[in-house]
Amino acid sequence: MAADRTFSFPEGFLWGASTSAYQVEGAALEDGKKASQQDIINQDNYRTRGFATAEVTSDHYHHFREDVALMAEMGLKAYRFSMAWSRIIPNGTGEVNPKGLQFYHDLVDELLAHGIEPIVTLYHYDLPWALVERYGGWISRQVVDDFEAYARLVISEFKDQVKYWTTINEQSIIVQYWTQKCFIPEELRENNQLRYQINHHMNLAHAVACNLVHELVPGGMVGSVIGYSPIYPLTSRPEDVMAAQNAHDLRNGYYLDIYFKGAYTVSALSYLKRHGLAPVIEPGDMELIASGTSDFLGINYYASECAKACPDDGTREMRWNGVNLTGKKGDINGFETHPGFYEMCENPNVDTNDWDWAIDPTGLEYLLRDIYMRYGKPLMICENGLGAFDELTPDGHVHDPYRIDYLEKHIEAMGRAMDYGVPVIAYCPWSALDLLSTSNGVKKRYGFIYVDRTDDDPRECRRYRKDSFAWYKDLIARNGQL
Repeated sequence: MAADRTFSFPEGFLWGASTSAYQVEGAALEDGKKASQQDIINQDNYRTRGFATAEVTSDHYHHFREDVALMAEMGLKAYRFSMAWSRIIPNGTGEVNPKGLQFYHDLVDELLAHGIEPIVTLYHYDLPWALVERYGGWISRQVVDDFEAYARLVISEFKDQVKYWTTINEQSIIVQYWTQKCFIPEELRENNQLRYQINHHMNLAHAVACNLVHELVPGGMVGSVIGYSPIYPLTSRPEDVMAAQNAHDLRNGYYLDIYFKGAYTVSALSYLKRHGLAPVIEPGDMELIASGTSDFLGINYYASECAKACPDDGTREMRWNGVNLTGKKGDINGFETHPGFYEMCENPNVDTNDWDWAIDPTGLEYLLRDIYMRYGKPLMICENGLGAFDELTPDGHVHDPYRIDYLEKHIEAMGRAMDYGVPVIAYCPWSALDLLSTSNGVKKRYGFIYVDRTDDDPRECRRYRKDSFAWYKDLIARNGQL
């Protein structure tokens, strides 16, 4: 980090790290837990792509005391994690699983005993499979009522121990990569209106959860977590600048305006209506959404994006995503395209990681300042990190200077934004320990703690401190200062 920086992080700043339940816990069908949709999706990923299933992942369920002790050794002040609905209410509704609920009580107790602030996410992709079988999961409005019952139970159970709550993880990413974040039957995958219908149901559930936190948690704070990328125009040509604006409105503003204005971004909703993609909005929906006030916004930032003009000449089809499944630079299988609105593209001015994600620390400063300027709410970094092919040496070390460099530059960017007046509550990089990547298995590693397993063999999931573990420990001890 730059030695001449004058900014100092405030006392009490929450230096933390993050995980999610299905990506780290394992014990997928143990102690009363039943399957989630991610358990089913990852079984298919293993069959078709060789990526690990969610059955064991990092076995945090059996190692959580060891893991919390390592977090405390690292000096973490906060731990952002999710609770698995299917562990607490295995069938999605009805009977509560006491062993599942007890696991989270034990985890929260362990965190607090080590002086670590729990930041709880209610939902991180893992809808109970029983609700998918019963009525299609998020496709049906019924899920909103069932989510309300689940959220009321969890918030009531932990209201005296958990101050910070996040509702639904990355609705914007769920829309983009909906078959990896939701179970969508083959016969419905061409119906792209359902992407935005699912998102609308999640907006209703988000508002319900916000209202529950305000009702039940004394002094509680609640917000959503958005997967966010600032979008630059490829050139200064007016057509490209307009395309970047269009992309921002549909990919970013469409979600943030709901959280903080209680309304859909007019330009984005107009585009969706013209193309038959807009959600069905029933009477009372927007009033409920407007009532669910967010106290802060959680941000998951990995990479910036770039957009260019995409004339609608009738030859291009809509496309919502592009992904690199191999970890070989250049293997991205295309870019999101909305003819007549925008097309995402490679930014020639930034480097990328092995999965073709732009490495852009300045993008973090940009988005923090831009979001705060637009909405004036405190912000929280809930994910930020570098996935890489880490190597465990024969003597039990993992040297990851590339991760240290990435995180250091992003922390510096966050500090610059704070120096310009942006209130940031916490920095919780992804991830506390290695876990199951949503679309790339366990070989794509993010953690400060190495978990010794492969996609094919969970082994004993033994833990090893990476070089970044020691670096982050030292940084936290200095409260972010050199």
